[in-house]
Amino acid sequence: MFHSARIKLTAWYLLIIMLISISFSVAIYRVLTSELDRVERVQRLRIEHGLSEQPRMIPPFDMRDESSRLLILDPNLVEETKNRLLVMLGLINLAILATSSGAGYFLAGRTLKPISKMVDEQNRFITDASHELRIPLTSLKSEIEVNLRDKKLTLTGAKNLLGSNLEEVNNLQVLSDGLIKLTQYKKGENGFIFSNISLVSIIDEAVKKVTKLAKNKSITIINKVNDYTIEGSKPLLTELFSIFLDNAIKYSPKQSKVNLSSEKKDGNIFIHIADQGIGISGEDIPHLFDRFYRADKSRTKSDVQGYGLGLSIARQIIESHHGSIKVRSKLNQGTTFTVQLPTKRSHKSSWFSKLFLSFY
Repeated sequence: MFHSARIKLTAWYLLIIMLISISFSVAIYRVLTSELDRVERVQRLRIEHGLSEQPRMIPPFDMRDESSRLLILDPNLVEETKNRLLVMLGLINLAILATSSGAGYFLAGRTLKPISKMVDEQNRFITDASHELRIPLTSLKSEIEVNLRDKKLTLTGAKNLLGSNLEEVNNLQVLSDGLIKLTQYKKGENGFIFSNISLVSIIDEAVKKVTKLAKNKSITIINKVNDYTIEGSKPLLTELFSIFLDNAIKYSPKQSKVNLSSEKKDGNIFIHIADQGIGISGEDIPHLFDRFYRADKSRTKSDVQGYGLGLSIARQIIESHHGSIKVRSKLNQGTTFTVQLPTKRSHKSSWFSKLFLSFY
């Protein structure tokens, strides 16, 4: 689909370029040929006028004089010059056509690349979402069908069925809420207000949200974050660090530690979230922030529930604050996420970055 669209867009580019080029060529040809005709006409008039009256203002012309004859433009030479001019303009237009064909095809590809990427992402989103929704729905359907066929179903069994169904419904709700958040944050339609806030207050609130989960695994959270002031949305940043802390706890063994630290450099704040968990392989790191992605190691060696949306949401929050994220990890040793956030949001830089990145 995009290949044919690229060809059509290239054809439109060529049509516009060649219309302009041919129009200029026609104008140039008419001007130059008109000037040649004018010079030839003036020369003839001067000669005829000189031969008949020979006024003082016009030097006399003697056709027997070699220099006088040279002043006369040969009609054949004028016509030959016009033909050569026409050929040269035609060759120039052919060169422009050849050059603009390659350039137009290249520019058409650059123009369609963001659209192609968006469509691919949309198709991948539909496929992934359908797959993730199918799992709890299939589980619900299977449990209900099995119990409906059971003629000896008791009240206790029915309650157990409803409890299991409620768990699957909760999973569906978590999935739908995550998808809604991801869509809102990506479109920038969250309606959050950005203001100067304390980094410590954000981290403290995020730690409170995961305290219960940490206690269940006897994991100690060591908070060494400095009290910097940052321009941002407190609800968004609280959710951001809650996601990283939740991940760190989920993928860490019992009685381990999660360390939080920070530093400030060149108008940016760097927050480090380090765990002592199972780690992430190098081949998985580039895909960590993709929707629904979960590393194979976490699937096979950790009983962790989730849909792989947390880090995708985190990335959108970071991008809305014009920040960045880096990951360092070693298998069976732990993972460190480093979040870089500017102390002041630059609206101009964000607009320029989006414009610049749209070409790549």
